[in-house]
Amino acid sequence: MRQKIALTVLLLGVVSLAVLHRLGATALAQGADAYPATPDGVWQGTAAYNGQQVSFRLEISGKGNHVQGALINGKEKSPASSGNYSDGHLVLHFDYFANTIDATLKNGALTGTFSSHSRTIPITASLNATPGDPSPDPPKIAGTWEIAVKGPKGESAWQLHVSQSGAEVDAVIQRIDGDTGNLYGTWRNGQFAVSHFTAAGPSYAVLRPQADGTLKVITFSRSGSQELTARRPQAARAEGLNKPDDPLQHTKLKDPAQPLAFNGKDLNGIVVASTDPQFKDKVVILSIGGSWCPNCHDEAPFLEELYRKYHDRGLDVVELSFEEEDQLANPERLRAFIQKYGLTYPVLLAGTPDQLNEKLPQVDGLNCWPTTFFIGRDGLVKSIHAGYSGPATGSGNSDLRREVNALVVKLLSGSERASVQ
Repeated sequence: MRQKIALTVLLLGVVSLAVLHRLGATALAQGADAYPATPDGVWQGTAAYNGQQVSFRLEISGKGNHVQGALINGKEKSPASSGNYSDGHLVLHFDYFANTIDATLKNGALTGTFSSHSRTIPITASLNATPGDPSPDPPKIAGTWEIAVKGPKGESAWQLHVSQSGAEVDAVIQRIDGDTGNLYGTWRNGQFAVSHFTAAGPSYAVLRPQADGTLKVITFSRSGSQELTARRPQAARAEGLNKPDDPLQHTKLKDPAQPLAFNGKDLNGIVVASTDPQFKDKVVILSIGGSWCPNCHDEAPFLEELYRKYHDRGLDVVELSFEEEDQLANPERLRAFIQKYGLTYPVLLAGTPDQLNEKLPQVDGLNCWPTTFFIGRDGLVKSIHAGYSGPATGSGNSDLRREVNALVVKLLSGSERASVQ
């Protein structure tokens, strides 16, 4: 009897070990499936932004400490500066905007955050997901619109440019201080929800055609949302509404007969000032910006192009960069900004954004990022341009580039003598 009991216990033990071994193998297999060996692929999902779900698309390749990633918006890509992936944990750094994606890849889903020192945005995505079908019979909204607004910078109208192919639209809103960049959307449920998600973060708006021929435009930002009305320019004039502000008239000098004084420290701590001998008898482009500013990122490659093209003929370019306190103490983002665009002209730390008017007291209406001053060989300001029309504005960008090139050539030749009025 005792021998039978012992044999039974032994058999039960063997069975239990076999079951445990099988369960363990299953768990390992599930774990391998749960955390993929690489995060390769295109991940499509959404980011939670001010109560809205903003489309989010991320392309990833590589593994370990050699992961490459890029946020995709139409034909545009915002590449990560660096990345790594281990045991389902993905980290992508976008140093030139000081933003980071920190996410977990498990069971076919990516969940995590897009964050900086000042905000955190939840994100979710799945591999190779496809958006739903558009709604039928999309209205035609292509062309130029004007949005009536009481803007915080004093402007009374923005421009909205829309290109359209069937149910798909590509829109850009242009304000006095610059543009939103391309916003992509599809006709669904009576509206075009247009957005992008770049290394700078999300941008989101809703366009709703109205029966009277106007567009209801709802814009969303970190501070909230606002509902506005867009009209065709002809209709806006018929209603007596103001045109969008002229960027050449928005910012003025208090005394155009006085040279504009500026100074700041380069990244080696050396003070550079407008009175330095290196600027004597030179044409100087002075740009006011910050590495946090998307429109300044658009302008920087153009300034570098001008500097390389005309420096030997007497052009200098200087950027006064206004950064947050932590970036002033350790300007990592600004260094990445300079590296990304290969900037060779001086970039100076001038203070924090709220010190802008304190640092440049000779100027009225200085509230746009960027604002660019064009200074002649005599040291006097010849022209001031508020904001920057980036590549998303199409002809707006090409027209601006052409006009600035022409102005620089005039200033270098000395044919532009009178100061700005």
